[in-house]
Amino acid sequence: MATALLDWSQCTSVESVPGCLSGAWVLRDTRMPISVIFENLEYGSSIEEIIENYGVTRNQIQSILDFAARSAAAPPVDPAQAIDANAF
Repeated sequence: MATALLDWSQCTSVESVPGCLSGAWVLRDTRMPISVIFENLEYGSSIEEIIENYGVTRNQIQSILDFAARSAAAPPVDPAQAIDANAF
């Protein structure tokens, strides 16, 4: 199954600076790669632990989580093109 890549350029809370951390997406005005946040969450760290360990704010973390959640949501369905599930 293919997964869609997020277009982080659309997230105002992050930036990619050529030559800085190989152009990785980082929290804006920091050198904190957003991948580190997701990796820490994956390994069971709490948001509070990430804040304490990396000196980032709850708002910074929440903004990237919100962006990822919005990006993963199903696109709106055009009622004119919707398929009637009862037709099958």
